[in-house]
Order: sequence, then structure tokens, then C-alpha cells
Amino acid sequence: MNTPRSTTRTHFERQLKRIQQDVLRMGALVENSFFLARRSLFERDLEAPSQIAIQDKQIDHFYRQIEQDCVSLIALQAPVAQDLRLLSAIMQLVRDLERIGDYAEDLGEIAVRLFPYPVPPYMGQMQMMCDRCRAMLAMSLAALSDMDAESGLAVKIRDDAVDLDYETLYNELAQQRDFPGVVEPIVLMVLIIRHLERMADHATNIGKRVAYIVTGQR
Repeated sequence: MNTPRSTTRTHFERQLKRIQQDVLRMGALVENSFFLARRSLFERDLEAPSQIAIQDKQIDHFYRQIEQDCVSLIALQAPVAQDLRLLSAIMQLVRDLERIGDYAEDLGEIAVRLFPYPVPPYMGQMQMMCDRCRAMLAMSLAALSDMDAESGLAVKIRDDAVDLDYETLYNELAQQRDFPGVVEPIVLMVLIIRHLERMADHATNIGKRVAYIVTGQR
């Protein structure tokens, strides 16, 4: 026979499971927005940015709902320390996801502004940087799905390559002299690599937060 305490605990665990499922759904949307941003930038798909904008509204809705659900669980259910750690980490983690979604939307808008100009010679290098970042996001989301601390922490190792991409491309763009009188393409490309570098940082954060949920160690 269920006691009131065990019934409350069962309800809490069901609510927690639903939040975790919503986080994974949000993650899938963010991953798809990143894919669409890549397509808009490197395949010159000008339909993709409008799809990203629609998805970003869904991502923002998930973010607000998950945050609200976490606060409600903390306030109403008096969770034990391990549950509190999970809920607080989820609230931070969805913020990282939401920011990656915002950057994906920004990249789509940049692609539209870059479209009228000739294809810059740096697009191949930027695409490689983009693919490294997307791999980091995929890895962090897999770690989240599996609650795998080791995989979560391994995302950080890949961030070094992205930082090197950023530094290399920034230095090359800063010395660019092939666009006399037209500064906008250079500015837009600097924004692209800056956004990608920040997206990689947020993916790293997600991996670290997964490890914290599992181990309790920061």
C-alpha cells in the first residue's frame, strides 16, 4: 500500500522525467536550428533562416516552461539534495541550449546579409569550424541523454580545436585587404566565427553540467 510520502515521491519522479524529456526535445530543436544555420551559410539556402526563426520561438517556449517547471518542483516538493542538484543544473543547462539557438538564428540572418557578396575564400575553413562545433553539441546532447559524465567532460577537449580555428581565422580576416571600400563581408565573417566560438563554449558547459549532475563534482 502506498503511503502519502511514497505517492508524493512517485509524482515527483514522474514530473522530473517529464522535464528531462522536454530538455531532450529542446536539445533536438537546437541541434536542428544549428543544422539549418549551417545550410544557410554554406549552401546559401535562404529559406533556412525563416525556419530557424520559427523553431527559435519553440525553443524559447521550452526554455520558459522547463525553468518554470523546475522552480515549481523545487518550491512544492522539497526535493532531496541529489534532486536539487539535478534541477538546478537543468535550469543552467537549458539556458546554454537557448543561447545556442539564439546564435543559430543570428547565423541565419548573417547568411542573408552575406549572400549578395561573392563567396569569400574563408568559407571552407569556417565550415570546418562549424562542423566541429556541431559535433560538440551532438556529443553534449548524447551525454545528456545517457547521463554519461565521461562523455560530458570529453566535450571540453574538442573546444581547443575550435579556439584554434577562431584564432587562426580572426588573424587572417584582420589582415584581409581584398575588399577595398567594402568592410561588411569582413565584419560578418568575424561575427560568424565569434558566434561559433560561443556556441562551442555553451556546448562545453552542457557537457560539464551533465558531469555535475552525475558526479556532484564541479
